[in-house]
Amino acid sequence: MAREICLRQLAVRPRTRAELAGALAKRGISEQVSAEVLDRYDEVGIIDDAAFARAWVSSRHTGRGLARRALANELRRKGVDGEVATEALGELDEETEAETARTLVERKLRTARGEPDAVFRRLVGMLARKGYPPGVAIRAVKDALAAQSAEAAEFAEQIDADALADAEGELDRDNRPVD
Repeated sequence: MAREICLRQLAVRPRTRAELAGALAKRGISEQVSAEVLDRYDEVGIIDDAAFARAWVSSRHTGRGLARRALANELRRKGVDGEVATEALGELDEETEAETARTLVERKLRTARGEPDAVFRRLVGMLARKGYPPGVAIRAVKDALAAQSAEAAEFAEQIDADALADAEGELDRDNRPVD
């Protein structure tokens, strides 16, 4: 019964060991039986949290444009060990993350309407929700606005350099290893 539950879960999409353990517990399977089945699946490679984490990071960063912080939270919710998550997130470097932020901003900016300050707030908020550090978000939006129009460029120049420096200081705190 436990094997069938696991295989059905895995047929839908790859799962972490913790997700499968949760599904088995929900169905009333004892911890001992769950551990035996999951250990066996681990041995034969059916369950591989490290491979899951690498694939998840690649897919969610490419497809949804999520930053390391948001990806770390998702992996934690999925039950991936902190060390495994940190290793998978290590494949995303700061330059790749900044480039993705710029791409997201440029795409959204094409359809953005309104005053430059409102557009700025919306775009920085969008990047923040995707897990980007404040310094990266502000710089990406500021650069995109500066390239858009004269009015937007004027607004971008007025963005307080101190605020940008403060936000980049927060970057150091945001890049702590995942527990």
